[in-house]
Amino acid sequence: MVTALIIAGGVGNRMGQDIPKQFINVYDKPVIIYTLEAFQNHREIDSIYVVCLEGWHDILWAYAKQFGITKLKEITVGGASAQESIRNGVMTLKDISDDDIVVIHDGVRPLVDDEVLSDVIDTCKKHGNAVTAMPYNEQIFVKKDSSTTCQYIPRDTLMRVSTPQAYKYGKLISSYKRAFKENIGIGPSSYTNTMMVDLGETLHFSAGSDRNIKLTTKDNLEIFKAYLKLEKDLWLK
Repeated sequence: MVTALIIAGGVGNRMGQDIPKQFINVYDKPVIIYTLEAFQNHREIDSIYVVCLEGWHDILWAYAKQFGITKLKEITVGGASAQESIRNGVMTLKDISDDDIVVIHDGVRPLVDDEVLSDVIDTCKKHGNAVTAMPYNEQIFVKKDSSTTCQYIPRDTLMRVSTPQAYKYGKLISSYKRAFKENIGIGPSSYTNTMMVDLGETLHFSAGSDRNIKLTTKDNLEIFKAYLKLEKDLWLK
């Protein structure tokens, strides 16, 4: 069984809007529904759980009914940080065995491709975990002080990772229990993948996509709108 855990508990202050960014309407559909549709339409996803901002649960249930998100099983409240929100979601999962797969995904990454979802699930089946990743194509320099540098990191040693990420449920829930008990990997910028590495786990890369953008700023939102309007050129291979 494969369960999707969608994290949509953020307020989205950097977007500068009056409502949380995951509920902004784009072409008469909220961002979160674009995300949920990707999981609803994927053949291997059996159920969907959402961690949602308090006060927006009924609205999300109504949107799910309106747009046919029939795989949605439960909505739970977020926490003070991304890690707390994910932990809350993991603890909410029901009727799931240790070898079942949990796919964790940001609710404001609405352009997750079917192929990316398939590969993260397949990689997790083989190795017990998977994180979507892409090569890093920019140069990274280490600051010497506020305005100079004399050291760089070879970019062929770097990968940029995002969500979706997938983990076997047994390892996932035991890791969150240990992390919060021992205060490991639960800082303000931590996520499941960084926590797993802090706990000593080896992670496995799966296929990523440049389309899989995170909607953090108004510029990101405009790029998302452009992608939705973009027609694929049939001659591209």
